[in-house]
Amino acid sequence: MTISRRFVRQYLERGPGLAWLLAVNVLAMLVGLRFYVETMPDVPTYLWPLYADSPAALFLVTLSLVTLLPNLGRSVSESPRNRPLAYLHTFAFAWLVKYGVWTAVALNLGFSQYFGLPWEPDALWAYWFIIVTHLGFVVEAGALPSFGATTRGALATALGALLVNDAVDYVWGYHPPLRYDPGLVLPAATVALSILSVVAASRAFDRLSSRDQNSVR
Repeated sequence: MTISRRFVRQYLERGPGLAWLLAVNVLAMLVGLRFYVETMPDVPTYLWPLYADSPAALFLVTLSLVTLLPNLGRSVSESPRNRPLAYLHTFAFAWLVKYGVWTAVALNLGFSQYFGLPWEPDALWAYWFIIVTHLGFVVEAGALPSFGATTRGALATALGALLVNDAVDYVWGYHPPLRYDPGLVLPAATVALSILSVVAASRAFDRLSSRDQNSVR
């Protein structure tokens, strides 16, 4: 699950492309927060990062991409690799994949509540726009393995964090606002996506080598 070399050169190795990509992510994060802002006062403040799932994914990938700034003008293969970055890139990848796919699953489980013809104002925003933009998360996640690496610890920690997020959503009841009751199917699908997103990260990333871990680049 990797992105094309053309994308890497255009958006990860050149200043204008990377600046544009960062700006799009920040804008998307702010737009995504509007979806949660009305209900956030009902959620404990310390749970906001686990409640606003998609903005959290965009925040993580923005941090991940920011680490490329010192490497501009060089190949992404020369980007720094160390243990803290392995955790960051792994978390960003897993959050993007999970919540990119989760959104499509959630909206289609409540299909009749969201779907409509593309020119219907509500359906254009509530179904088509949301699904297309969130599937873009998965595409963006494919860029991270071109410069990042992972470790067993990063994968295990990401899985644990995602499962805690699932507990916050469906045990404590702080799941994203939906137009239907999630029942049992959506929570089960969400847990499955937590596992699958970490499996995808494990397959997509190289393992951090001993030389990388000892590097001070």
